[in-house]
Amino acid sequence: MDVKQLVEARARAAREGARALALCSTRTKNDALAQMARALEEKAAALMDVNRGDVERARADGHPRAFLDRLTLTEPRIEEMAVGLRQIAALPDPVGSIVETWRRPSGLEIARVRVPLGVIGFIYESRPNVTADAVGLCLKSGNAVILRGGSEAIESNAMIAALLAKAAEKAGAPADAIQFVDTTDRAAVAAMLELADFLDLVIPRGGEAFVRWVAEHSRVPVLKHDRGLVHVFVDADADLEMAKAIVVNAKAQRPSVCNALETLLVHRDVAARFLPPAAQRLAEAGVELRGCPRTQALVPGALAATERDWDEEYLDLILAVRIVDGLDEAIAHIRRHGSGLAEGIVTNTLAHARRFTREVDAAAVLVNASTRLVDGGQFGLGAEMGISTSRVHARGPVGVVELTTIKYVVQGDGHLRD
Repeated sequence: MDVKQLVEARARAAREGARALALCSTRTKNDALAQMARALEEKAAALMDVNRGDVERARADGHPRAFLDRLTLTEPRIEEMAVGLRQIAALPDPVGSIVETWRRPSGLEIARVRVPLGVIGFIYESRPNVTADAVGLCLKSGNAVILRGGSEAIESNAMIAALLAKAAEKAGAPADAIQFVDTTDRAAVAAMLELADFLDLVIPRGGEAFVRWVAEHSRVPVLKHDRGLVHVFVDADADLEMAKAIVVNAKAQRPSVCNALETLLVHRDVAARFLPPAAQRLAEAGVELRGCPRTQALVPGALAATERDWDEEYLDLILAVRIVDGLDEAIAHIRRHGSGLAEGIVTNTLAHARRFTREVDAAAVLVNASTRLVDGGQFGLGAEMGISTSRVHARGPVGVVELTTIKYVVQGDGHLRD
Protein backbone atom coordinates (compact mmCIF):
# COMPACT_ATOMS: atom_id res chain seq x y z
CA MET A 1 0.00 0.00 0.00
CA ASP A 2 1.54 3.32 -1.05
CA VAL A 3 1.27 6.51 0.99
CA LYS A 4 -1.79 7.85 -0.82
CA GLN A 5 -3.62 4.56 -0.40
CA LEU A 6 -2.64 4.45 3.28
CA VAL A 7 -3.93 7.95 3.99
CA GLU A 8 -7.15 7.39 2.05
CA ALA A 9 -7.79 4.15 3.92
CA ARG A 10 -7.39 5.99 7.23
CA ALA A 11 -9.71 8.73 6.01
CA ARG A 12 -12.41 6.27 4.89
CA ALA A 13 -12.28 4.54 8.26
CA ALA A 14 -12.44 7.91 10.04
CA ARG A 15 -15.52 8.89 8.05
CA GLU A 16 -17.30 5.75 9.21
CA GLY A 17 -16.09 6.35 12.75
CA ALA A 18 -17.36 9.93 12.62
CA ARG A 19 -20.88 8.79 11.73
CA ALA A 20 -20.96 6.44 14.71
CA LEU A 21 -19.33 8.90 17.12
CA ALA A 22 -21.78 11.67 16.24
CA LEU A 23 -24.55 9.48 17.65
CA CYS A 24 -22.75 8.53 20.88
CA SER A 25 -24.22 9.78 24.12
CA THR A 26 -22.42 12.22 26.37
CA ARG A 27 -22.01 9.44 28.92
CA THR A 28 -20.29 7.16 26.40
CA LYS A 29 -17.91 9.92 25.35
CA ASN A 30 -17.10 10.81 28.94
CA ASP A 31 -16.52 7.16 29.83
CA ALA A 32 -14.16 6.92 26.87
CA LEU A 33 -12.22 9.96 28.04
CA ALA A 34 -11.91 8.49 31.53
CA GLN A 35 -10.66 5.18 30.09
CA MET A 36 -8.12 7.10 27.99
CA ALA A 37 -6.78 8.95 31.03
CA ARG A 38 -6.35 5.68 32.94
CA ALA A 39 -4.63 4.04 29.98
CA LEU A 40 -2.02 6.81 29.82
CA GLU A 41 -1.33 6.58 33.55
CA GLU A 42 -1.08 2.79 33.51
CA LYS A 43 1.28 2.80 30.54
CA ALA A 44 3.37 5.83 31.61
CA ALA A 45 6.61 3.85 32.06
CA ALA A 46 6.25 2.16 28.68
CA LEU A 47 5.45 5.49 27.04
CA MET A 48 8.56 7.10 28.47
CA ASP A 49 10.68 4.18 27.29
CA VAL A 50 9.39 4.57 23.73
CA ASN A 51 9.75 8.33 23.93
CA ARG A 52 13.40 8.09 24.99
CA GLY A 53 14.13 6.44 21.67
CA ASP A 54 12.50 9.33 19.79
CA VAL A 55 14.42 11.88 21.87
CA GLU A 56 17.78 10.16 21.36
CA ARG A 57 17.26 9.98 17.60
CA ALA A 58 16.33 13.67 17.52
CA ARG A 59 19.39 14.57 19.61
CA ALA A 60 21.64 12.55 17.29
CA ASP A 61 20.14 14.46 14.34
CA GLY A 62 21.25 17.73 15.94
CA HIS A 63 17.89 19.20 16.92
CA PRO A 64 18.14 22.20 19.29
CA ARG A 65 17.32 22.23 22.99
CA ALA A 66 13.89 23.81 22.55
CA PHE A 67 12.90 21.09 20.07
CA LEU A 68 14.06 18.31 22.41
CA ASP A 69 12.10 19.89 25.25
CA ARG A 70 8.88 19.82 23.19
CA LEU A 71 9.54 16.21 22.23
CA THR A 72 10.24 14.85 25.72
CA LEU A 73 7.62 13.01 27.77
CA THR A 74 8.05 12.95 31.53
CA GLU A 75 5.87 11.49 34.26
CA PRO A 76 4.42 14.93 35.12
CA ARG A 77 3.67 15.63 31.44
CA ILE A 78 1.91 12.29 31.03
CA GLU A 79 -0.10 13.05 34.15
CA GLU A 80 -0.97 16.44 32.64
CA MET A 81 -2.24 14.62 29.56
CA ALA A 82 -4.46 12.44 31.74
CA VAL A 83 -5.70 15.42 33.73
CA GLY A 84 -6.47 17.23 30.47
CA LEU A 85 -8.62 14.33 29.29
CA ARG A 86 -10.55 14.32 32.57
CA GLN A 87 -11.04 18.07 32.30
CA ILE A 88 -12.48 17.62 28.80
CA ALA A 89 -14.84 14.98 30.15
CA ALA A 90 -16.06 17.45 32.76
CA LEU A 91 -16.95 20.06 30.15
CA PRO A 92 -20.52 20.47 28.89
CA ASP A 93 -21.13 18.48 25.73
CA PRO A 94 -21.60 21.01 22.91
CA VAL A 95 -23.20 18.50 20.56
CA GLY A 96 -26.95 18.99 20.43
CA SER A 97 -26.88 22.19 22.44
CA ILE A 98 -29.27 24.86 21.22
CA VAL A 99 -27.57 28.14 20.39
CA GLU A 100 -30.80 30.07 19.94
CA THR A 101 -34.43 29.59 18.93
CA TRP A 102 -37.07 31.88 17.49
CA ARG A 103 -40.63 31.70 16.25
CA ARG A 104 -41.75 33.32 13.03
CA PRO A 105 -45.13 35.14 12.82
CA SER A 106 -46.36 32.21 10.75
CA GLY A 107 -45.74 29.86 13.67
CA LEU A 108 -42.64 28.28 12.11
CA GLU A 109 -40.12 27.40 14.86
CA ILE A 110 -36.40 27.64 14.06
CA ALA A 111 -33.45 26.52 16.18
CA ARG A 112 -29.70 26.71 15.69
CA VAL A 113 -28.18 23.50 17.08
CA ARG A 114 -24.50 22.56 17.50
CA VAL A 115 -23.27 19.51 15.58
CA PRO A 116 -19.80 17.99 14.97
CA LEU A 117 -17.71 19.19 12.05
CA GLY A 118 -17.09 15.59 10.95
CA VAL A 119 -13.54 14.43 10.25
CA ILE A 120 -10.60 16.59 11.29
CA GLY A 121 -7.10 16.19 9.89
CA PHE A 122 -4.58 17.29 12.51
CA ILE A 123 -1.01 17.89 11.34
CA TYR A 124 1.26 18.85 14.18
CA GLU A 125 4.80 19.25 15.43
CA SER A 126 6.85 17.03 17.71
CA ARG A 127 4.92 17.43 20.96
CA PRO A 128 3.50 13.99 21.83
CA ASN A 129 1.29 15.40 24.58
CA VAL A 130 -0.66 17.22 21.86
CA THR A 131 -1.83 13.84 20.56
CA ALA A 132 -3.92 13.23 23.67
CA ASP A 133 -5.33 16.76 23.65
CA ALA A 134 -6.40 16.46 20.02
CA VAL A 135 -8.02 13.06 20.45
CA GLY A 136 -9.84 14.13 23.61
CA LEU A 137 -11.20 17.34 22.14
CA CYS A 138 -12.30 15.69 18.91
CA LEU A 139 -14.00 12.81 20.71
CA LYS A 140 -15.92 15.09 23.10
CA SER A 141 -17.08 17.26 20.19
CA GLY A 142 -18.17 14.19 18.22
CA ASN A 143 -15.47 14.41 15.54
CA ALA A 144 -13.24 11.72 14.12
CA VAL A 145 -9.57 12.71 13.86
CA ILE A 146 -6.71 11.70 11.58
CA LEU A 147 -3.40 12.43 13.29
CA ARG A 148 -0.18 13.09 11.43
CA GLY A 149 2.48 14.05 13.98
CA GLY A 150 6.07 15.08 13.45
CA SER A 151 8.31 12.29 12.19
CA GLU A 152 10.70 12.75 15.13
CA ALA A 153 7.93 11.63 17.53
CA ILE A 154 6.57 8.82 15.37
CA GLU A 155 6.96 6.04 17.95
CA SER A 156 5.61 8.09 20.86
CA ASN A 157 2.62 9.34 18.90
CA ALA A 158 1.79 5.93 17.47
CA MET A 159 1.73 4.37 20.94
CA ILE A 160 -0.40 7.17 22.42
CA ALA A 161 -2.90 7.00 19.55
CA ALA A 162 -3.18 3.20 19.83
CA LEU A 163 -3.74 3.38 23.59
CA LEU A 164 -6.44 6.01 23.20
CA ALA A 165 -8.25 4.18 20.39
CA LYS A 166 -8.32 0.94 22.40
CA ALA A 167 -9.58 2.79 25.49
CA ALA A 168 -12.34 4.49 23.48
CA GLU A 169 -13.49 1.17 22.07
CA LYS A 170 -13.54 -0.35 25.56
CA ALA A 171 -16.03 2.37 26.58
CA GLY A 172 -18.28 1.79 23.58
CA ALA A 173 -17.03 4.59 21.30
CA PRO A 174 -15.82 3.73 17.78
CA ALA A 175 -12.07 3.08 17.62
CA ASP A 176 -12.13 4.06 13.94
CA ALA A 177 -12.79 7.65 15.00
CA ILE A 178 -9.11 7.82 16.06
CA GLN A 179 -6.74 7.32 13.14
CA PHE A 180 -2.95 7.72 13.13
CA VAL A 181 -0.90 8.03 9.94
CA ASP A 182 2.02 5.79 10.88
CA THR A 183 4.52 6.82 8.24
CA THR A 184 7.28 9.41 8.23
CA ASP A 185 6.91 9.94 4.49
CA ARG A 186 6.18 13.64 3.97
CA ALA A 187 3.97 12.76 1.03
CA ALA A 188 1.36 11.75 3.60
CA VAL A 189 0.66 15.40 4.38
CA ALA A 190 0.10 16.28 0.74
CA ALA A 191 -2.16 13.25 0.41
CA MET A 192 -4.29 14.38 3.36
CA LEU A 193 -4.73 17.81 1.85
CA GLU A 194 -6.30 16.26 -1.26
CA LEU A 195 -9.05 14.37 0.59
CA ALA A 196 -11.85 16.92 0.42
CA ASP A 197 -14.37 14.10 0.08
CA PHE A 198 -13.40 12.62 3.46
CA LEU A 199 -11.97 15.43 5.60
CA ASP A 200 -13.98 18.45 6.75
CA LEU A 201 -11.20 20.52 8.32
CA VAL A 202 -7.41 20.52 8.49
CA ILE A 203 -5.62 22.04 11.49
CA PRO A 204 -1.85 22.47 10.97
CA ARG A 205 0.52 23.25 13.83
CA GLY A 206 4.18 23.93 13.18
CA GLY A 207 6.51 26.52 11.74
CA GLU A 208 5.22 29.56 9.88
CA ALA A 209 6.43 28.34 6.49
CA PHE A 210 4.82 24.93 6.98
CA VAL A 211 1.46 26.36 8.03
CA ARG A 212 1.49 28.71 5.04
CA TRP A 213 2.33 25.80 2.72
CA VAL A 214 -0.59 23.77 4.06
CA ALA A 215 -2.98 26.70 3.62
CA GLU A 216 -1.81 27.22 0.04
CA HIS A 217 -2.04 23.57 -1.02
CA SER A 218 -5.06 22.22 0.83
CA ARG A 219 -8.35 21.40 -0.91
CA VAL A 220 -9.82 21.04 2.60
CA PRO A 221 -10.67 24.14 4.69
CA VAL A 222 -7.76 25.08 7.00
CA LEU A 223 -7.82 26.48 10.53
CA LYS A 224 -4.36 27.96 11.05
CA HIS A 225 -2.27 27.76 14.20
CA ASP A 226 0.34 30.30 13.13
CA ARG A 227 3.54 31.45 14.83
CA GLY A 228 3.47 33.33 18.11
CA LEU A 229 5.45 36.56 17.96
CA VAL A 230 4.25 37.73 21.37
CA HIS A 231 4.81 41.16 22.99
CA VAL A 232 4.39 42.65 26.44
CA PHE A 233 4.37 46.44 26.89
CA VAL A 234 5.33 47.82 30.32
CA ASP A 235 3.58 51.18 30.65
CA ALA A 236 4.91 54.23 32.52
CA ASP A 237 2.71 53.71 35.58
CA ALA A 238 2.91 49.92 35.72
CA ASP A 239 3.39 48.11 39.01
CA LEU A 240 7.04 47.25 38.44
CA GLU A 241 7.10 44.20 40.71
CA MET A 242 4.05 42.86 38.90
CA ALA A 243 5.65 43.67 35.55
CA LYS A 244 8.87 41.81 36.43
CA ALA A 245 6.95 38.74 37.54
CA ILE A 246 4.80 38.77 34.39
CA VAL A 247 7.77 39.21 32.05
CA VAL A 248 9.84 36.44 33.66
CA ASN A 249 6.88 34.06 33.67
CA ALA A 250 5.90 34.89 30.09
CA LYS A 251 9.45 34.33 28.83
CA ALA A 252 10.99 31.65 31.03
CA GLN A 253 8.18 29.46 32.38
CA ARG A 254 8.26 27.44 29.14
CA PRO A 255 10.04 29.30 26.35
CA SER A 256 9.52 26.67 23.64
CA VAL A 257 5.79 27.28 23.19
CA CYS A 258 3.86 29.71 20.99
CA ASN A 259 2.44 31.90 23.78
CA ALA A 260 5.84 32.61 25.32
CA LEU A 261 7.04 36.21 25.27
CA GLU A 262 9.45 37.10 22.43
CA THR A 263 9.68 40.93 22.53
CA LEU A 264 9.50 43.21 25.57
CA LEU A 265 8.51 46.85 25.03
CA VAL A 266 9.21 49.30 27.88
CA HIS A 267 8.04 52.92 28.28
CA ARG A 268 11.02 55.28 28.34
CA ASP A 269 9.84 56.95 31.57
CA VAL A 270 10.13 53.73 33.53
CA ALA A 271 12.98 52.02 31.68
CA ALA A 272 15.78 53.12 34.04
CA ARG A 273 13.92 51.81 37.08
CA PHE A 274 12.52 48.69 35.46
CA LEU A 275 15.06 47.26 33.06
CA PRO A 276 18.18 46.72 35.24
CA PRO A 277 16.38 44.69 37.96
CA ALA A 278 14.22 42.93 35.36
CA ALA A 279 17.33 42.03 33.37
CA GLN A 280 18.84 40.57 36.53
CA ARG A 281 15.77 38.41 37.12
CA LEU A 282 15.79 37.28 33.50
CA ALA A 283 19.51 36.48 33.63
CA GLU A 284 18.91 34.33 36.71
CA ALA A 285 16.36 32.43 34.63
CA GLY A 286 18.96 31.91 31.90
CA VAL A 287 17.51 34.42 29.42
CA GLU A 288 19.73 36.14 26.85
CA LEU A 289 18.72 39.74 26.08
CA ARG A 290 19.00 41.45 22.70
CA GLY A 291 18.25 45.14 23.04
CA CYS A 292 17.94 48.42 21.21
CA PRO A 293 20.70 51.03 21.85
CA ARG A 294 18.74 52.62 24.72
CA THR A 295 18.31 49.19 26.30
CA GLN A 296 22.02 48.45 25.99
CA ALA A 297 22.84 51.73 27.74
CA LEU A 298 20.82 50.55 30.75
CA VAL A 299 21.71 46.87 30.52
CA PRO A 300 25.35 46.63 29.35
CA GLY A 301 25.18 42.83 29.18
CA ALA A 302 22.48 42.91 26.49
CA LEU A 303 23.51 42.06 22.95
CA ALA A 304 22.65 44.46 20.14
CA ALA A 305 19.27 43.71 18.57
CA THR A 306 19.02 43.76 14.80
CA GLU A 307 15.93 44.48 12.70
CA ARG A 308 15.55 40.74 12.30
CA ASP A 309 15.15 40.28 16.04
CA TRP A 310 11.86 42.20 16.05
CA ASP A 311 10.39 39.51 13.77
CA GLU A 312 11.94 36.48 15.45
CA GLU A 313 9.97 33.75 17.21
CA TYR A 314 12.86 32.39 19.25
CA LEU A 315 11.05 29.58 21.11
CA ASP A 316 14.08 29.66 23.38
CA LEU A 317 15.57 31.59 26.31
CA ILE A 318 16.18 34.70 24.20
CA LEU A 319 14.27 37.98 24.53
CA ALA A 320 14.30 41.09 22.34
CA VAL A 321 13.90 44.35 24.28
CA ARG A 322 13.00 47.78 22.98
CA ILE A 323 12.42 51.06 24.81
CA VAL A 324 9.53 53.03 23.29
CA ASP A 325 8.32 56.60 23.81
CA GLY A 326 4.80 55.61 24.81
CA LEU A 327 1.64 53.65 24.08
CA ASP A 328 1.41 54.93 20.50
CA GLU A 329 4.84 53.59 19.63
CA ALA A 330 4.19 50.29 21.42
CA ILE A 331 0.98 49.71 19.47
CA ALA A 332 2.69 50.70 16.22
CA HIS A 333 5.50 48.21 16.89
CA ILE A 334 3.01 45.41 17.59
CA ARG A 335 1.02 46.24 14.44
CA ARG A 336 4.19 45.99 12.38
CA HIS A 337 5.74 42.90 13.95
CA GLY A 338 3.03 40.95 15.80
CA SER A 339 1.65 37.67 14.50
CA GLY A 340 -1.83 38.09 15.96
CA LEU A 341 -1.64 35.34 18.56
CA ALA A 342 -1.32 37.08 21.95
CA GLU A 343 -0.25 40.54 23.18
CA GLY A 344 -0.10 42.00 26.67
CA ILE A 345 0.13 45.30 28.53
CA VAL A 346 1.09 45.99 32.15
CA THR A 347 -0.52 49.25 33.23
CA ASN A 348 -2.49 50.99 35.98
CA THR A 349 -4.15 53.43 33.59
CA LEU A 350 -7.62 52.20 32.69
CA ALA A 351 -7.75 54.35 29.55
CA HIS A 352 -4.49 52.80 28.31
CA ALA A 353 -5.74 49.29 29.04
CA ARG A 354 -8.96 49.95 27.15
CA ARG A 355 -7.16 51.47 24.22
CA PHE A 356 -4.66 48.62 24.06
CA THR A 357 -7.40 45.96 24.07
CA ARG A 358 -9.38 47.90 21.46
CA GLU A 359 -6.56 48.75 19.05
CA VAL A 360 -4.24 45.75 19.27
CA ASP A 361 -5.33 43.06 16.80
CA ALA A 362 -4.69 39.59 18.24
CA ALA A 363 -6.56 36.44 19.12
CA ALA A 364 -5.98 37.24 22.81
CA VAL A 365 -5.11 40.56 24.46
CA LEU A 366 -4.10 40.58 28.14
CA VAL A 367 -3.99 43.29 30.78
CA ASN A 368 -1.72 42.71 33.78
CA ALA A 369 -1.36 38.99 33.12
CA SER A 370 1.22 36.63 31.60
CA THR A 371 0.78 35.64 27.97
CA ARG A 372 1.42 32.03 29.05
CA LEU A 373 -2.19 32.05 30.26
CA VAL A 374 -3.43 32.05 26.65
CA ASP A 375 -4.13 28.35 26.67
CA GLY A 376 -7.17 26.14 26.43
CA GLY A 377 -6.63 24.60 29.84
CA GLN A 378 -6.07 27.97 31.51
CA PHE A 379 -9.19 29.35 29.83
CA GLY A 380 -11.29 26.48 31.16
CA LEU A 381 -11.58 24.73 27.80
CA GLY A 382 -9.94 21.54 29.09
CA ALA A 383 -7.26 21.60 26.38
CA GLU A 384 -6.82 23.00 22.90
CA MET A 385 -6.16 21.90 19.35
CA GLY A 386 -4.03 25.01 19.06
CA ILE A 387 -4.40 28.76 19.19
CA SER A 388 -6.05 29.83 15.97
CA THR A 389 -4.81 33.00 14.32
CA SER A 390 -7.46 32.61 11.63
CA ARG A 391 -10.37 35.02 11.47
CA VAL A 392 -12.96 32.63 10.07
CA HIS A 393 -14.85 30.09 12.19
CA ALA A 394 -12.63 30.16 15.32
CA ARG A 395 -9.96 32.44 16.77
CA GLY A 396 -7.82 31.91 19.86
CA PRO A 397 -7.66 28.62 21.82
CA VAL A 398 -9.64 25.98 19.93
CA GLY A 399 -11.66 23.80 22.31
CA VAL A 400 -14.69 21.56 22.01
CA VAL A 401 -17.14 24.34 21.12
CA GLU A 402 -14.87 25.62 18.34
CA LEU A 403 -14.81 22.09 16.87
CA THR A 404 -18.54 22.19 16.18
CA THR A 405 -20.67 23.92 13.60
CA ILE A 406 -24.40 24.53 13.55
CA LYS A 407 -27.41 23.26 11.68
CA TYR A 408 -30.89 24.71 11.56
CA VAL A 409 -33.70 22.55 12.91
CA VAL A 410 -37.07 23.77 11.62
CA GLN A 411 -40.39 22.68 13.06
CA GLY A 412 -43.49 23.38 11.03
CA ASP A 413 -47.12 22.34 10.92
CA GLY A 414 -47.68 21.83 7.23
CA HIS A 415 -46.04 25.16 6.43
CA LEU A 416 -45.56 26.02 2.74
CA ARG A 417 -43.89 28.95 1.02
CA ASP A 418 -46.21 31.35 -0.78
